[in-house]
Amino acid sequence: MLAPALGPWIGGVLMDAFNWRFVFYLGLPFAVIGIVTSYLFLPTVRAERKDAPKFDFVGFAFLCVSLAICLNAMSNGQRDGWTSDPILLQFAIAFITLVAFIVWEKRTPKPLLDLRLFAVFPFAAASIVSFVIGAGLFGSTYLLPLFVQTIQGLTPTDAGLLLMPSGFVLVVIFPIAGRLSDRLQPGLLIGGGLVVFCYACWLTASAEINTSFWDLAYWTALTRVGLGLLFPALTAGSLRVLPRELLAQGSGAVNFTRQLGGALGTNLLAVILERRTAFHADALMTTQTWDNYTTMDYVTRMTRIMAEAGLPAWQQLDAAFLYVNQVVLPQAATMAYRDGFLITAAVFAFALLPTWILQRAISRAARAAVLKAARAVAVAA
Repeated sequence: MLAPALGPWIGGVLMDAFNWRFVFYLGLPFAVIGIVTSYLFLPTVRAERKDAPKFDFVGFAFLCVSLAICLNAMSNGQRDGWTSDPILLQFAIAFITLVAFIVWEKRTPKPLLDLRLFAVFPFAAASIVSFVIGAGLFGSTYLLPLFVQTIQGLTPTDAGLLLMPSGFVLVVIFPIAGRLSDRLQPGLLIGGGLVVFCYACWLTASAEINTSFWDLAYWTALTRVGLGLLFPALTAGSLRVLPRELLAQGSGAVNFTRQLGGALGTNLLAVILERRTAFHADALMTTQTWDNYTTMDYVTRMTRIMAEAGLPAWQQLDAAFLYVNQVVLPQAATMAYRDGFLITAAVFAFALLPTWILQRAISRAARAAVLKAARAVAVAA
């Protein structure tokens, strides 16, 4: 948990001291240390197990191609046009390779992702919650630093410091959540975490240029409280509804859906941010007319300032309206960021439904186990 606490700050320091490219060098020394220490200390298997399943390279290739092309299309769709031929072609290829992956996973004896998992309806509900968690975690980590740098003018170092308290909050919350998950029903902790995260996003949606650093840090830390409650309970609860032979696959599938949610969620939020900024900018600019008294009063004052600065008369009005545009665009961007946080809150609120489905399945399984034990006792008596 030190990584999300210290990583953004170290990355911000590198950006301020050098440039943004140095952020990508940050992982190199730790990767080298990890390789060396794993070689020295991790146990190795001397002889290959005869019953060990072979890796599903074909399914892995289909999945990688599908996700990579889909993410690339989502990243470039706003720039190239969502109905342009290259973007539509990429989405088509992503869809075809996804279908190929599903068909292959159903037919291969040792699948990369056992699709029988999602036939267990409560586990499918847990996977939806896991997807939402990933989208919320990575999406909020994407939106907030971007907001404080583009709207409030904070440096990358300050933006990294803003996320530092939330990382330390996870250090405290995870052990507590682990203890609570042993005593409380998973649905209660998952639902509580979703509500806390949703409330924190709703608070963050009120952010604007004058919102204080500590208010934003507090709201971000509150989202991590919600996520800290979610993680242990979701992992345990999602595996309770699976048969024993699918437990290993289920654990990997939950992690996969969370990472997939992070990748797709961040891309979707970036698209939403761009489109909502353009929408709000158009809406605000339509009100900046000669009939708007406030606008014309502002333009008049700006024209006077331009004249005092020595700008020629024929350029003063155009310069005043240009300045109005520069004032409107940050307001439009602020409203777009608010929309992003509200959408994130709404998605987390929606995840309460699959959480309820998961909890009902766990409760039914617990009652069935109690009845089975009671019958066994009765038969023995």
